[in-house]
Amino acid sequence: MQSRRCFLISTVALLAIPATVTHVAARQPSREEVFSDPVTPVLGNPDGDITIVEFFDYQCPFCKSTYPELKKFVSDDGNLRLMMRDWPIFGEASRFAAERVLALDPQAYGRAHEALMGTEGRLTENDVIEVLEDASVKSLTPAHSPEAVAETLSRNDRMAKAFGLAGTPSFAIGTKIYGGVLDPTGLAQAVLEARGKRT
Repeated sequence: MQSRRCFLISTVALLAIPATVTHVAARQPSREEVFSDPVTPVLGNPDGDITIVEFFDYQCPFCKSTYPELKKFVSDDGNLRLMMRDWPIFGEASRFAAERVLALDPQAYGRAHEALMGTEGRLTENDVIEVLEDASVKSLTPAHSPEAVAETLSRNDRMAKAFGLAGTPSFAIGTKIYGGVLDPTGLAQAVLEARGKRT
C-alpha cells in the first residue's frame, strides 16, 4: 500500500517529453538528454527498445524498497534499458553517495549501486564509505572527473525541476513522466503505452 506522500506525488499530471528543444521551450530537456547521459551507465539491455529512467535518491525508502521489483521487471522483459538518475534531495549524505558512485566505471558502478540500494534507513557519509568498502569499489580509480559528475547531478536536478517532479521515485518512460511509486502493473502499463500498445 502506498503512503499518503506517495499517493499525493502520484497525482502529479503526466508531462510530455518534447522530441526536440525548441527556442520557446529552451529549458525543457530533449529526449536524448532524458534517455542518455555521458556519466550515468545504462543498466538492463543497452540495446532495448524502451528506456525506463528513474529519478531516485540513495536515502529514499520507496526507491530502495521497490528497486528489486524494478530490476526483476526489467530482467523479465529483456528488451528494456534502465537508467537510474541520481537526484539527491535527502541531504548531503545522498549527494556524497551519488558523487562516489557516479565517478566509477560501469562495472564498478553496478556493484556500488546495488550495495547502496540494498541498505535500509538513512545514511551517513561514514555509512556510504563502509558500504563502498564492502562492495570493493572505494579505492578504485575514478572513471569520471568531479566536474563531469557535478554536471550530471546538476543536469538531473534541472531536468527534475523542468518536469515539476515532487519527489522520488519518479519515472520517465516513453513520452510521459510518472510521479511516485510504480508497481509491476504500473510499469507494465507504462511500457505498453511507450511501445504504442494498449491493454
